[in-house]
Amino acid sequence: MTEQKANLRRWMAPSGRGGQVLPITRWVARFIIPFLAAAFLVLYGLPSQTTTYFAWTIRPEMTPIVMGAGYGAGVYFFYRVSTVDEWHTVAPVFLGIATFTWLMAIATVLHWENFNHSHFTFDLWVFLYAVTPVLIPAIWALNQRTELGELEGGELRLPQAVRVLGGALGAIVTASAVVLFITPELMVGVWPWTVSPFTARILAGWFALFGVVNGVVVLDPRWSASRILVQSQILGFTMVLIGVVRVWTNFDPSNVLTWGVVGGMALYMFAILLLYIRMETG
Repeated sequence: MTEQKANLRRWMAPSGRGGQVLPITRWVARFIIPFLAAAFLVLYGLPSQTTTYFAWTIRPEMTPIVMGAGYGAGVYFFYRVSTVDEWHTVAPVFLGIATFTWLMAIATVLHWENFNHSHFTFDLWVFLYAVTPVLIPAIWALNQRTELGELEGGELRLPQAVRVLGGALGAIVTASAVVLFITPELMVGVWPWTVSPFTARILAGWFALFGVVNGVVVLDPRWSASRILVQSQILGFTMVLIGVVRVWTNFDPSNVLTWGVVGGMALYMFAILLLYIRMETG
């Protein structure tokens, strides 16, 4: 028993100076990656076959493509969590993921009847969103205790304008996501592609993740605190925009929101790509 307690302490303590990713955080990341990879392969690779391969039927294809792109970006993010040393480089994203998992859990309860209860992926979905709403915040709180809270001089920092704009965008998107999650009917009649109250809430969960990470990351001015987030977003938005081309027939070109949503994603993608190039090349 004493040896087991010693092993547990080693899992829950950094191996060197403060601010490091804990061993238990790495193992949680490795545990989550296969679930995200499987969801990515099904939703992004086979968006028209969710009845056969996923926990519930999703129509039309654009919604599973958005979800799949998000899970694909999540695979990259959690891979980086399992390999980086400094906690602050991944910490802000955990708060967005925690928000997302809670909204997914609530949506699951509210729309229980929509699931294919006989499919094994339903069991995986329920398991994932029963565990992660507790696991992700707990890991964040545990690892956050290692953060020194002091910024080292000379570190590359985000421009003040980027932090202000990012924080404002994050606050607006988060507030909008909460409203849409509570009243998904607001999306049903106006969204660029067909959504149900269930899929509207699922999309609102992804919007909330995006909003929270953009809002929280501005609290730490170091570029190193944003680099992995920006890399993940570039990957995710690239896949979503490719998906738009793949299933353009899902969209209503006469709907002004079609051009607002697609144009907004393209503009944001262009902006963060320019930011990344500028920060990495000096």
